[in-house]
Amino acid sequence: MYDALKLKNQICFPLYACSKEVIKAYKPYLDELDLTYTQYITMMVMWEHKELRVKEVGEYLFLDSGTLTPLLKRLEEKGFVTRRRSTEDERDLIVTITDSGEALKEKALSVPERLAACVKMSETDSQLLYKLLYDLLEKIGKED
Repeated sequence: MYDALKLKNQICFPLYACSKEVIKAYKPYLDELDLTYTQYITMMVMWEHKELRVKEVGEYLFLDSGTLTPLLKRLEEKGFVTRRRSTEDERDLIVTITDSGEALKEKALSVPERLAACVKMSETDSQLLYKLLYDLLEKIGKED
């Protein structure tokens, strides 16, 4: 009857623990870039898209504006992005990568490979985990 409350029976716990451990593994590499993990994934979105509305950044990263505002402000203080009001709709804040932000991309190129060396998982298992996690992300919060 109480098996549903056992930690070992929860899918959320291994997800949480793995997430925490993976982010911890990133830390020494990201410290070299002067980025937190959340700043790093934000920069990955910016390296790919160059310019986005804050709302779009949030959609890519599954982050709300309360988390994004101080995060983007800090990245702007570091000189990696700029923020400005849209000329079409002043309610929209536009985030644009700077030349310094683009230059940081070169320094970050080794991070995924360095992290992969820390995670002892086969390519097949990595691809399966990737697929399962993205499938789960798509299904969370969606009603049938």
